[in-house]
Amino acid sequence: MSNKSVNVVIVGGGSTWSPGILKALTKHLDIFKINELKLYDIHEKRQEKIGEFGKILFREEAPEVKFSYTTNPEVAFENVDFVLCQMRTGGYPMREKDEKIPLSQELIGQETCGPGGISYGMRSIGGVIELVDYMEKYSPNAWMLNYSNPAAIVAEATRRLRPNSKILNICDMPIGIELRMAEMLGLKSRKDMVIRYFGLNHFGWWTDIRDKQGNDLMPALREKVAKIGYNVEIEGENTEASWNDTFTKAKDVFAVDPTTLPNTYLKYYLFPDYVVEHSNPNHTRANEVMEGREKFVFGECKAIAEKGTAKDSKLHVDDHASYIVDLARAIAYNTKERMLLIVENDGALSNFDPTAMVEVPCLVGSNGPEKIVQGKIPQFQKGLMEQQVSVEKLTVEAWIEGSYQKLWQAITLSRTVPSASVAKAILDDLIEANKDFWPVLK
Repeated sequence: MSNKSVNVVIVGGGSTWSPGILKALTKHLDIFKINELKLYDIHEKRQEKIGEFGKILFREEAPEVKFSYTTNPEVAFENVDFVLCQMRTGGYPMREKDEKIPLSQELIGQETCGPGGISYGMRSIGGVIELVDYMEKYSPNAWMLNYSNPAAIVAEATRRLRPNSKILNICDMPIGIELRMAEMLGLKSRKDMVIRYFGLNHFGWWTDIRDKQGNDLMPALREKVAKIGYNVEIEGENTEASWNDTFTKAKDVFAVDPTTLPNTYLKYYLFPDYVVEHSNPNHTRANEVMEGREKFVFGECKAIAEKGTAKDSKLHVDDHASYIVDLARAIAYNTKERMLLIVENDGALSNFDPTAMVEVPCLVGSNGPEKIVQGKIPQFQKGLMEQQVSVEKLTVEAWIEGSYQKLWQAITLSRTVPSASVAKAILDDLIEANKDFWPVLK
C-alpha cells in the first residue's frame, strides 16, 4: 500500500450528503491518506453550515488534514488529485417541479426517471461540463468521481463533450441493494459477494452472485426476493416509508424476469401505473427530503457549530460515502478493486450499442477502469435498454443542438409517457419551469 497523501475537493459542499462523506473520509484515513480537503459550492450560505461542521469534525478527528471551504473555483480546484462531484443544479425546489409537473398529467414524477429525469438532466449537463473544465484548467492530472444525477444523462454528456477527460461516473444504488442482499444471506459485508451485473444507470440486473469460495448465492436470494423484495432492516439505517415501498415492490419487478435480480428503479418503468396511483401530486419525494433529511442534516450541523464539538453527532457514514472512498482508493493506490461503474460499452455487452454508457463491473486502478465483459444480454432487457439509451442520447443531443424536436422525441420515447401529445404538453410546462437553467430550445 502506498503512503502517498492526496488532495481532495468535494463539489456540492452544501449537499445533505456531504457530512456523511466528510465522516467517511475521517474514518478511513488509515487506508486513504488525505493532505488537504476542500468543499466547493456556488451557494455560500448553504455550504457555510456544512463547512463549519467540517471544521469542527476535522479539528477533533483529523487535525493533520488541512480543511477549508470556498465559493472560488480557482481556490477549490487548484492542486487537487480528486474531484468528488455531487452537484444539484436548481436544488430541491427544482426537483419538486421535476416531480410535480409530470404528476399533474398523471405520469411518473421522479428525479431520475421519465420526464423529471430528463428535466434534471438538461439542467445538469452544463454544470458538470463547467466543473470538468475547471478541473482540467487548475489540476490537469486530477480524476473526477462524478455521482451527480441523473447519472446516465450526465455520463452520456461527458462521453460526447469531454471524451478524453479523466472522469468516472458512478451510482451508489446497486451498492445499497447489495447491502440488503448481504443482510438477507447473513453475510458480514456486501464485499463477501462477487457479482455480475449489466444495464444502464438505475436500469440494471444482477445475473450472478457468488461468495468468495465460488458458491452460487442466486437461488437463496431469488427465493427471498420473490417473497419480500429487498425490504429488510439494515442496522443503523432509518428507512423512509417511500423507500420501504420501493424495496418491497422489487418482488413484482423480479417476477417479470425471475432469472435475474433487478435494480429497484425498474419499478418506475415496468409499473408506472402503480407508482402514479401511490403518489401524492401535492407532496412528493422532494418534499419528504426537505422535511426529513435536509432538516435533520442542517439542524445537526447547526447544533454542532453551536456546541463547538462533533463528539455526539447523530450524522453517520452511509454506503454512498463509503463507496466514494473505495473508488478513490482504487485509483490512488491501484488496488484493482471490482466495482460497478458507468462506462462506454465498447464490447462489454456484446450485442448492444458500443457507444452506450452502460453500468457493468470494472477492475479499477490508477489508469482508470478495466471493463469485465458480461457477454450477450437477453432480448427482454436489450429491448428495454435500447429504448432508454435512445432517451438519454436524444436528451444530450437536444442540449447540444438546442433542439425542441429532439427533446420532444426523448420524452415521447420514455416508457413512462403514453403518447407524443402528452409528451409535448409536459415538455412545454418543463421549458417554462426551467427557463433559468436550460438552453433555449428551437
